[in-house]
Amino acid sequence: MTKLSMHAISAGVFARMLNNLSSILANAEKQAKAKGQDPNALLSAKLAPDMFHLTKQVQIATDHAKGCVARLAGQQIETIEDTETNLAELQARIRRVLAIVESYTPEQFEGSETREITIKIPNMELKFSGLDYVNQWAIPNFYFHVVTAYDILRAEGIELGKKDFLIG
Repeated sequence: MTKLSMHAISAGVFARMLNNLSSILANAEKQAKAKGQDPNALLSAKLAPDMFHLTKQVQIATDHAKGCVARLAGQQIETIEDTETNLAELQARIRRVLAIVESYTPEQFEGSETREITIKIPNMELKFSGLDYVNQWAIPNFYFHVVTAYDILRAEGIELGKKDFLIG
């Protein structure tokens, strides 16, 4: 029986889905251009007035990925400013975060399942074990924002399917 590692259930998941998100954005850009539309117009699209736009969804998803692996490895989280104004810059951000995620080794995650992880959100501080942090906070938040980015593109008429989300 193979032991499941913290690295596999976090960095491995983030890497795969960041690649898929990159493919989804590339597909959206290609389709928008084929329709004679400005692909960068998609960046301000949102599902509802009180939700973040596409750019922010990608930024938050990438923040969760890089933040999770750093916390599990007991490292400082690399800061990336939210300055992206076009699809090329969003793709560069995804590549940068993918490189960060892939730079961590399984050995750096040893013992992280019991490491205390503290998350500060407005008016609240949440404390988790490393395993609970991955399962109850980091992965759900990451997927929420990736799915929302996908859904925004679908709502904007980009033809995507389940295969695009799961396989890229």
